[in-house]
Amino acid sequence: MTSTKADWRENSACGSSDADDLFADSPRQKQAKAVCARCPVRTECLAEALDERIEFGVWGGMTERERRALLRRKPNVTSWLSVLEAAQSSMVSRAS
Repeated sequence: MTSTKADWRENSACGSSDADDLFADSPRQKQAKAVCARCPVRTECLAEALDERIEFGVWGGMTERERRALLRRKPNVTSWLSVLEAAQSSMVSRAS
């Protein structure tokens, strides 16, 4: 996985998208989330949005409402990247 912010942004599926598509109203958020579903750096993107408390837009496949709910459930997380990567590893292990 990439470690720097600049690196993951260069590999994002939304890099060539219109920003309005990612900061969409509720009916169009499904389309934005579909872009995230095929993104190779989805985890890094979501981690940055959570760590930086980004309030608007779809990041890493989650809307602002979904991110707020997650932050309320886990208020003491200091590094979301490590949490998300651990969860991903756990899911891969269970699937094997």
